Amino acid sequence: MKSKCFDYTMLTLVIIGAINWGLIGFFKFDLVAFLFGQMTWLSRVIYAIIGLCGLYLISLFGRISAFGEE
Repeated sequence: MKSKCFDYTMLTLVIIGAINWGLIGFFKFDLVAFLFGQMTWLSRVIYAIIGLCGLYLISLFGRISAFGEE
């Protein structure tokens, strides 16, 4: 249960990051920079956390295929 909650938290953060990238791509609007400043230490920490979440979720591919085998 704890792992599932962690997975959902990571997935939520990655979705927020994807929405930010969509805003950048479509409207040239960086929500993180708007809220926390252009490359301030806080915005860099947020970008780093989102990146780490994305790397963690790579493991989801292995868990999905393992789930299908059971």
